[in-house]
Amino acid sequence: MNSEKAKTKKSTTVAFLGLGNMGAPMARRLLAAGYGLTVWNRTASKAEALVAEGAVAAASPADAVRGADVVITMLADPAAALAVADAIVPALRAGTTWIDTSTVGPDTVRELASRLPEGVALIDAPVMGSVDRAATGELLILAGGETAPVAGLLAELGSVTRCGEVGTGAALKLVLISGVIGGVALVAESLRLATALGLPPELTRSSLAASPLGGLVGRAFATDAYFPVALAAKDVSLATGVAGLPVLEAVRGVLVGRGDLAGEDLSALRD
Repeated sequence: MNSEKAKTKKSTTVAFLGLGNMGAPMARRLLAAGYGLTVWNRTASKAEALVAEGAVAAASPADAVRGADVVITMLADPAAALAVADAIVPALRAGTTWIDTSTVGPDTVRELASRLPEGVALIDAPVMGSVDRAATGELLILAGGETAPVAGLLAELGSVTRCGEVGTGAALKLVLISGVIGGVALVAESLRLATALGLPPELTRSSLAASPLGGLVGRAFATDAYFPVALAAKDVSLATGVAGLPVLEAVRGVLVGRGDLAGEDLSALRD
């Protein structure tokens, strides 16, 4: 059985587009697992480490996906996803599965699906978890669409929660990530309130950690995660564009207003 799985991996060609903080460790896991891997990134130098480990670098998105069995994208926002779609859709062949792991919202996912040629399947599979979980293959993958044909590949990246039809994974991701972002912002303000009241920082932190906010306190003090404030602002903006969410609107205002923290991890809101 193991030898058959190894043969399947070696015969499955994967194109991975988007080698940022999340994409690179995800691609590395697939390469280490034995998949034939072609990679592309807008900044070509980000592919060099993976090429040194055995991946093949493509000069363009279309070159990356041409002939691939599976295409995986991990891109920053809807504009990037749609731009890459413009480049790759003409090069996709029937029988290809496109797995989009970006956080772009269900409207963009449905737009991507509408552009696909006959015989190409789309799975929206945004992930929960940061760079640490991407490296260890412990991401939570929120999947909309039919995942059975790529179940083994997805298992290398993490555990899959089947959400329903295409677009439902993207929808659930907005729900979960908005809760996390709003929660971390709330922890940051609770800490600020404690300081203003003259409470010892360690007493405040330990008490919050023992409260129902415990998981969010852990994320607020994480040192091995990286989720830039700028991307958090993008995610909350996607959510507030769907429904009236006054609390999240306030959080979005804070995130957008902290341009000094744009490239810092979300935990920097404590500062």
